[in-house]
Amino acid sequence: MKLNRAVSERLSELLAERNMTQYQLYIKSGVPKSTIGNVINCSYDSVKLRVIHEMCQGMGIDLSTFFASPLFEDKNLEP
Repeated sequence: MKLNRAVSERLSELLAERNMTQYQLYIKSGVPKSTIGNVINCSYDSVKLRVIHEMCQGMGIDLSTFFASPLFEDKNLEP
């Protein structure tokens, strides 16, 4: 899987775990709604770490929690 797909899936998982909508994440993180939607829809080839960090802050987690998923293991990512 491509890295942008892994980021999309992980963000979707974390939002679902928190019963949080993209709109609520926008309100709490300050990341534009369009950016959140583009991340979810894999519209970007890559996502800036700053954007992921801001979304994490909005969800009340740190980056290590975001990336603590089998989705990000080398064996699951395309080179």
